[in-house]
Amino acid sequence: MTIQVDTDWWKNIFDAVYLMTDSRSICDDTLTQTEVDFIETALSMKKSAPVLDLCGGQGRHAVELSRRGFTNVTVLDYSDYLIQMGKQQTNEQKLNTFFVQGDARDTKLAEESFGAVIIMGGSFGYFAHDKENKKILEETFRLLMPKAELLVDLPDKKYVLKNFKPISIHKVGNTIEVTRTRELEHDVIYCREVVTCTGKGCLRENNYCVRLYTPEKISRILSSIGFSDISFQKDFMDRQEQGDYGTMTNRMVVKAHKKK
Repeated sequence: MTIQVDTDWWKNIFDAVYLMTDSRSICDDTLTQTEVDFIETALSMKKSAPVLDLCGGQGRHAVELSRRGFTNVTVLDYSDYLIQMGKQQTNEQKLNTFFVQGDARDTKLAEESFGAVIIMGGSFGYFAHDKENKKILEETFRLLMPKAELLVDLPDKKYVLKNFKPISIHKVGNTIEVTRTRELEHDVIYCREVVTCTGKGCLRENNYCVRLYTPEKISRILSSIGFSDISFQKDFMDRQEQGDYGTMTNRMVVKAHKKK
């Protein structure tokens, strides 16, 4: 394999360039509203329920929930850049959304303090090793109140493998080009992303990875942690007719309950 990925790649990639290169998804208000429609339907929460948007970036889902009247929504993300951006947005809109900078594997948040935890936008699977991804799910179990629910949006492994493309190119506006070269090994997609600008050359080159899961495997992991009543929504946000969105093209959502 030629694409080498640092274990902590996710600590530095989520900044202004990321917002630009992934703006087709993460800056699409209509898409966010549709995803939050699904969240509301799937979880059937009271608007006073404490909700955690884990690995939530600038809080696009959390902010939309707050706009809809949810009064106790928290975002946790490692990227200080995205956290500050989210804080600025909620201050400008006078929304009651809380932002916390931290590691999703060890959030330092209080035990059994949330009525729901959501991990949306393909924000799960950033570690090549299963045990590190599992730590995030274990942390959600610790954070959830009894009888609370977890919602995780992740790539559909079957679709990704069937439609795997070793290279993709898309434009951002008239001057920015994003080229992604991908390699697949042991259920992990390794990607090299090169962002170039007309007249300026290379803006950034970085490598990252995403581990893929089948419904059966993620179910086993969740069950081993203590979750129950595990269910799936496949073809969630199917965007294959709109172009190559990588692992965001076709996703699935898993819902799990913490009974005790």
